[in-house]
Amino acid sequence: MAGKIDARLAELGIELPPGLAPAANYVPYVISGNHLFLSGQISSDGGEVMTGKLGAGMEIEAGQVAARQCALNLLAQAKAALGGDLDRIVRIVRLGGFVNAAPDFVNHPEVINGASDLMVEIFGEAGRHSRAAVGCASLPRGCAVEIDAVIEISG
Repeated sequence: MAGKIDARLAELGIELPPGLAPAANYVPYVISGNHLFLSGQISSDGGEVMTGKLGAGMEIEAGQVAARQCALNLLAQAKAALGGDLDRIVRIVRLGGFVNAAPDFVNHPEVINGASDLMVEIFGEAGRHSRAAVGCASLPRGCAVEIDAVIEISG
């Protein structure tokens, strides 16, 4: 039987992608106590990487789409970590957003809203989180956005 978060995803017409395999010497997630720490997820749908540099040919709206894809990848990793049970998520605690940006680009928060808005849309009040949104000179594989997360989980 599908849980309430799976039902919410279906209601929103969202299908989670397969979790991305680590690209180097790290694991995609760690559970410590009642927290799930998710490694940074890039703006990829498992095939194509959404590349680009905000403020240098890439618009905020495209960056928001990339951030949303990162959030979907985070949820795919969470689902794997939690044995398929997203209802174990108590709260999205924190998102760390990294934006591949031109030196004069200053709208990092608006870009990372693509992920933040999705978490609230799916989890409601439990999706409201603390956050960082910073610009970077480059990101892995030339991706536009990378986001990591800390999530509170139940037993």
